[in-house]
Amino acid sequence: MSHPHPELGPPPKLPKGGLRVTPLGGLGEIGRNMTVFEFDGRLLIVDCGVLFPEEEQPGIDLILPDFSSIRDRLDDIDGIVLTHGHEDHIGAVPFLLREKPDIPLIGSKLTLALIEAKLQEHRIRPYTLEVKEGEREALGPFDCEFIAVNHSIPDALAVAIRTGAGMVVCTGDFKMDQLPLDNRLTDLHAFARLSEEGIDLLLSDSTNAEVPGFVPPERDISNAIRGVFASAQKRIIVASFASHVHRIQQILDAAHEYGRRVAFVGRSMVRNMGIARDLGYLRVPAGLVVDVKTLDDLPDDEVVLVCTGSQGEPMAALSRMANRDHQIRIVPGDTVILASSLIPGNENAVYRVINGLTRWGANVVHKGNAKVHVSGHASAGELLYFYNICKPRNLMPVHGEWRHLRANAELGALTGVPKDRIVIAEDGVVVDLIDGKARISGKVQAGYVYVDGLSVGDVTEASLKDRRILGDEGIVSVYVVVDSTTGKVVSGPNIHARGSGIDDSAFGPVSAKIEEAIARAAADGVAEPHQIQQLIRRTMGKWVSDSYRRRPMILPVVVEV
Repeated sequence: MSHPHPELGPPPKLPKGGLRVTPLGGLGEIGRNMTVFEFDGRLLIVDCGVLFPEEEQPGIDLILPDFSSIRDRLDDIDGIVLTHGHEDHIGAVPFLLREKPDIPLIGSKLTLALIEAKLQEHRIRPYTLEVKEGEREALGPFDCEFIAVNHSIPDALAVAIRTGAGMVVCTGDFKMDQLPLDNRLTDLHAFARLSEEGIDLLLSDSTNAEVPGFVPPERDISNAIRGVFASAQKRIIVASFASHVHRIQQILDAAHEYGRRVAFVGRSMVRNMGIARDLGYLRVPAGLVVDVKTLDDLPDDEVVLVCTGSQGEPMAALSRMANRDHQIRIVPGDTVILASSLIPGNENAVYRVINGLTRWGANVVHKGNAKVHVSGHASAGELLYFYNICKPRNLMPVHGEWRHLRANAELGALTGVPKDRIVIAEDGVVVDLIDGKARISGKVQAGYVYVDGLSVGDVTEASLKDRRILGDEGIVSVYVVVDSTTGKVVSGPNIHARGSGIDDSAFGPVSAKIEEAIARAAADGVAEPHQIQQLIRRTMGKWVSDSYRRRPMILPVVVEV
């Protein structure tokens, strides 16, 4: 199995007849999925998603792929193929189209409807091409065939990309539920047909590669949800992804059966479920869904609220309910259903929300104590089955953290893919398919691009480090006025602390140390404000560390008079 080397440099020019594959996100992480294909001087992008921030990224709203490696080649892009409508596959599209709005978007009806609604908020009118499973479209030198796959959102597609270098198959996110709620199976017959033609490179979903066996059918969830509805005495609050149409359908069916009314809470939930209903993907009995403002007129045992926040997102409705920061107040006897899996990295945030809800008296039902969710990703048994059907000549695990990628690679090897033809890459690592063999050829920039409010890319790792220090250790400001000629202290130092746990009255000893240090520097001819600031920072930092074993941010301000 080949793997990236930390000293990889930029890739060489792509040889004529070769196909270049550059993942800009989704490898080594759960989210931010984006892969760029290059052939004959043209580019094709598959997916363009976001990653959601973790606790060590305070203040960040979204994390985007790094577009810098393709920024000067936007005119070479023949299209962006979107495999399905989850945020980790479509969420970054508006940010790429800001740079070139006329790049065509290719996807299924529901996927395009979801991205078009998102783009409308960004005031972008995209060029779109709707495709269905079984169809083929020529996008420049890329001959794309679309295959139905089953996932936790309707209308998901895999794509087979034929070029002069061979055929590449991207699975997107998929599983092999044999009893799907929408009766839309993963088209194993189509994959078998592609196998007969010859799959030169398979990019396969790795998210559940460590999980043995097969994912249970979605239909198994219905009985568990009905059981919760049957026993609930007061309101039922369901937290789900805003695009999980199948799970919301099960909630609506149970609410209808038990005589409850449903209200959607949150802009993205209201928008997406409205789109799914209008396109026929969500069946809503007349009178079942009501406006959230009318719920006060209904008894608690006739109410169901459906909101976002199943991953503990701090600004989502459920987190705000847990923190008593939402108009909907949790009361004893309410039932909360977390209808999702735990995305790796979100565990602490989710359990914090569960504890907060429980504190206010809610009965919290989640995957850990009830069968209220199944994954949308193929487990190890399904992947083995899939590889035996596809028989890829080269395999590149995608969509997963390192442990998932390696587990998926091992599964491929078990089914007979030669180990020297299994490529475990990471974001930015360039893989070339030349003469039928995939090999790593270099690396491009593929770091995190942070979105903070209206700012895109302005927040750096250094900024986040400062935020973490401020959050963990607080800040100490030191204000000093010095004589511009002699460098001697005229006034101060005035020292104030915030969030450091140090009382301002405790800074007497270090004030004297700072004055002495500045006086010595002035005697040595040091009078430049920046140098004095550095001197103050060192003196104060050492004193705080020695006295309190803390490392707050030191903010020295030097004013010359």
